[in-house]
Amino acid sequence: MDMIRIIADDKIPYLKGVLEPFADITYLPGNQINRNAAMRSDALLIRTRTKCNSELLNSTPVKFIGTTTIGFDHIDTGYCEKNNIRWVNAPGCNSSSVQQYITAALLKISAESGFDLKDKAIGIVGVGNVGSKVQKLANTLGMKVILNDPPRERKEGKNGFVSLEYLLYESDIITLHVPLNMEGQDKTYHLFNSETFGRIKKGSWLINSSRGEVVETEALKKAIADNKLAGAVIDVWEKEPEIDISLMHMTFLATPHIAGYSVDGKANGTAMIVKNLCESFKIPLNDWYPPEIPVPLEPVLTIDCSGKDNVEILRKAVFHSYNIVEDDIRLRFDPSRFEKERENYPVRREFPFYTINLKDGNEEIERLLRDLGFKVGK
Repeated sequence: MDMIRIIADDKIPYLKGVLEPFADITYLPGNQINRNAAMRSDALLIRTRTKCNSELLNSTPVKFIGTTTIGFDHIDTGYCEKNNIRWVNAPGCNSSSVQQYITAALLKISAESGFDLKDKAIGIVGVGNVGSKVQKLANTLGMKVILNDPPRERKEGKNGFVSLEYLLYESDIITLHVPLNMEGQDKTYHLFNSETFGRIKKGSWLINSSRGEVVETEALKKAIADNKLAGAVIDVWEKEPEIDISLMHMTFLATPHIAGYSVDGKANGTAMIVKNLCESFKIPLNDWYPPEIPVPLEPVLTIDCSGKDNVEILRKAVFHSYNIVEDDIRLRFDPSRFEKERENYPVRREFPFYTINLKDGNEEIERLLRDLGFKVGK
């Protein structure tokens, strides 16, 4: 039997060397996975920059598409299903990474604004793999949690879900975790537009780490300029990688689509598509996972808790694991490096990789840290 032919995005982490014993594999930059490449491929392993539609796929031998991402709006799933092309994504692969990003953003917002997160209501729009992790985080931080997810509400009943209108009116901080749907009853394209911002609670905050096109750029800029919003944390942008520079300057934190970019999340995404590929083509590579994931320089942090409140201790631990401001500074320094910043993103490990040793800590801060996923020592 001939070896299967695979074209893979050359930026998929940990993949090189894994499939070579079983397949004829070629690595290309995502934007160079074109029709010519597809014509000599049985399977495509991609990221968001490769658009898999009829223009790319028509009359090609491609039978499998695997994207290492949660989102799959870059795949024409209808075309694939009609043409017997199996497609898979990696749902939930980086949900803990996004949870870490949101934790850092919330703690930075509260530090700069001088408020206690326990006094605030957070509205979570989209309560899937990622949104559910953010819900757990918000509960750990003692925030009031407001949930909006029409597909889940239709399936499960009211069950704590509210309308978007209610969420807009009641939330002090709104965080978006929806897929990009261009049409239909669950359309999310420009879900946040001038009308939405017109109904939002004055002085609230917006965090978008879902898809750039969920928020209409000009409407967001006006909402910030008119002080309708106190501020915005933006990780995803319309027309990436050509981002709106004036919006970047208006945001509280601006990052280059890296909320889910922990090495743990990347490893999970690659492992998930390799597993599905192997199932589809009967490749004998069971339960593969990257054997060596890079480690950060300081996996253990000791905090002297004397004279510090619990939030201060929490900030030290979270910012040690992930300093969101460094990502913001790098993007602002040179926005033209948007893609380079993603390709050369520094090693970021999630909370469970870190041990926090507490000197003179208390039971509550130990519980808080453990609930976030940290290991706690004395």
